[in-house]
Amino acid sequence: MQQSWRWYGPKDPVLLEHIRQAGATHVVSALHETYEGQEWQMADIERRRDEITDAGLVWNVVESIPVHPSIKLGAPDAGKYIDAYKATIRNLAGAGLKTICYNFMPVVDWTRTDLRYLVPNGGYALRFDIVEFATYDLFVLKRQGAEQDYSKEVIDKARVRLNSMPDEEITLLEQTIIAGLPGSELSHDREGVRQQILEYFDVDSDQLLKNLIAFLREIVPVAESVGANMCLHPDDPPIPLFGLPRVVSTAEDYRTIFKAVPSRANGITFCTGSLGARQDNNLGKIVREFSDRILFAHLRNVRRQGDGTFFESDHLEGDVDMIDILSALLDEENRRRRKGRTDWEIPMRPDHGHLLIDDIHKNTNPGYSAIGRLKGLAELRGVIKTLEYVQ
Repeated sequence: MQQSWRWYGPKDPVLLEHIRQAGATHVVSALHETYEGQEWQMADIERRRDEITDAGLVWNVVESIPVHPSIKLGAPDAGKYIDAYKATIRNLAGAGLKTICYNFMPVVDWTRTDLRYLVPNGGYALRFDIVEFATYDLFVLKRQGAEQDYSKEVIDKARVRLNSMPDEEITLLEQTIIAGLPGSELSHDREGVRQQILEYFDVDSDQLLKNLIAFLREIVPVAESVGANMCLHPDDPPIPLFGLPRVVSTAEDYRTIFKAVPSRANGITFCTGSLGARQDNNLGKIVREFSDRILFAHLRNVRRQGDGTFFESDHLEGDVDMIDILSALLDEENRRRRKGRTDWEIPMRPDHGHLLIDDIHKNTNPGYSAIGRLKGLAELRGVIKTLEYVQ
């Protein structure tokens, strides 16, 4: 597998030389300063590519080209943003970048409620707590109709939690949920998130799925024509948030999407942490059912704590059988190689990592500190080497 590392560009506290020292050979990156739905210019793409190449690494995956909210809403002006998206795909392919990760989550991107959850070894993990989220949704944001989306037990716990929270804790929770995490193009204040949610008032799961499929029918033929692949990332967490639909959360979701747009350029970013946060997702079955669609892998683990709550565990611990997942991915690579494909290697990256050692006292992007990901990559590399040896 192509051992890769996510890099947020020149402003990332983790330097390219650190990535090389960690043992990664490839870089997953994007033009993170370009989020308004405009076309990515060739000169900007080549500048970022050359910066990575000059450091002795290869930019192999673009993560992500953001999907403008107008596209998700199916708004009248969606066409101009789809045209810009197509142009960006062509420009990326022209620069040799042909694996493109993206997601279709409305209003909020990947979401956590705690960025420093203490784990037994003294490090810190990312966590999503359904009670904390409900506390914000019900009693801080005060979203209309929010009480319909939670059980009585969760609502009662949220009310108790609110009464125990000082103002600074409430502010921190709000910042964590809606202010934007690394890799998310969306950042809101309280009134902004209210307004964004209201825009989806008439968009249910069926309509959001129709908007996704309409988008794919536009962009996938363009990707196919230039030899690029689109890799759809699952929802994170894979449950509705703020009463908004999420339509890339289960195997059945993927089946529907691939039936509607069967092109092989329509692929998956297989994220073990996102899909693994949902107990009814059988990752061993999913990875094997869609193995030929998996064109990029995010490898991290989660420990589920009930009612949709989870924290990100060590890469080889938790509720995801990472050894089984890696075995299936290596089997797929071998199948592709036997067919004579030159693109048989699947890019992967250690997704997130615990905040460890002196990184605890540094300025880091949540989930993307150096030492935790170095540890994760080393563990994953060890499993891969062992599996390759016994195959």
